[in-house]
Amino acid sequence: MNKIGAILPLIPPACLLINLIDGPIQIAVINGWKNMFGGDTDDGNSTVGDAGESENSRRDVPTVEAQLFAYVCVAILGYVATNNLIPKIKTYTLKKGISGKDIGKRGTSIEDKDIPEALGIVPGAIFLICLIFCLVGYATSHPKKLLDVNSALLSICFMLFLGFTDDVLDWPWRYKLFLPSVASLPLLCCYEGSTSILVPIQLRFLLMQEGELTMLGRILCYIVTVDENANGAIVNLGLLYLVYMGMLAVFCTNAINIYAGINGLEAGQSYVIGCAILVHNLIEIGNNSANTENHLFSVMIMLSFVGVTLALLGHNWYPASVFVGDTFCYFAGMTFAVVGILGHFSKTVLLFFIPQIINFIYSTPQLFKFVPCPRHRLPKFNPETGLMGPSTFSCSKDEFRWLKKRPDDTEVANMTVINLCLQILGPMSERTLCIVLLTLQVICCVIGLLIRYKLANLFFDG
Repeated sequence: MNKIGAILPLIPPACLLINLIDGPIQIAVINGWKNMFGGDTDDGNSTVGDAGESENSRRDVPTVEAQLFAYVCVAILGYVATNNLIPKIKTYTLKKGISGKDIGKRGTSIEDKDIPEALGIVPGAIFLICLIFCLVGYATSHPKKLLDVNSALLSICFMLFLGFTDDVLDWPWRYKLFLPSVASLPLLCCYEGSTSILVPIQLRFLLMQEGELTMLGRILCYIVTVDENANGAIVNLGLLYLVYMGMLAVFCTNAINIYAGINGLEAGQSYVIGCAILVHNLIEIGNNSANTENHLFSVMIMLSFVGVTLALLGHNWYPASVFVGDTFCYFAGMTFAVVGILGHFSKTVLLFFIPQIINFIYSTPQLFKFVPCPRHRLPKFNPETGLMGPSTFSCSKDEFRWLKKRPDDTEVANMTVINLCLQILGPMSERTLCIVLLTLQVICCVIGLLIRYKLANLFFDG
């Protein structure tokens, strides 16, 4: 893998981290964590009368800088551990027959080579270990967030287990849609944030005019609560908001899974999205946002996630020596849902999923069987040219004319963004195709950040 290209998405969050972590870092970290665990007790002669005060002084919360530095160290260890373990674990998956053929190499000398599958279990397991180590300090300095961390661990662990069993047992799609909803229940049960949404300025007249609810506003009040004191600017969705967050978990886990199929794409898109989330979190922490604690919680999770994903990407890059499997797709998707829900920025997370949302909408006719949907919709490899082109499904001349370039065609390209990219830009190598798609992901994440920090003020107050 091109190491310079892999580091590029990491540069913005790294610069923000360096800007936040200033001064004598080592001393700040050592003193901060020592004080928190009761290492500094002065002369040991505190009295019962100042017991409450001495308890606080003995357990000073480490500074944000100290916590960030500690999480960076854990993430680096996660990267090293994952990078070293994958070559060892893949031998065990091969022995147990957990492997597959690379469809994108048909017609080449390596088309029959067994590629270890489900190696997403390695970064997933290392990630959980990293999170548990972070939990030791985080739960002590943020005791109110302990329930959030435990629910995050439970949900991610459940999806990691589901993904691995899917790679081994090949679950039907009906289970893949249902089980993420169950995995999100621990998150929803401990969610203590607002269930209200802000209505765009341009749409508020639909709910209230001259201090009175409109007909639409009165109808909506049977389902949700329109805040009349805010002149229709706030709508409390109540239970519907929890349903939305549950659906977010289902979408995140499956969106990455269906936008996949070429070497490096699953891990690559997850790595880029993780870096974008880090940028958002670090900007909010730098601005001393009211939700700094929630964003620090997200940074703790995403730093370790980015570390283990970058290591996996090195092994999954073209030509892949391992497949990430559904194990990684479900683990990554649930991790994004966790930080979005418990970090209270679920709508911002969706801004980083623009390619995945487009891919889902574009794929809808095939996913819901309005159009024939082959088991594999991966691009078709041409061994003579070494390039990939859009894969197709067969139909009669009178069918699906709205999808055809020419009315008498009997082949129609499968409806995925990957195939659409090949239709627009023409055949290209698998490596180049992945780079193009990841570049699109980077551009969309930048657009998402611009929407969040520049255009949002056009639609919402403040």
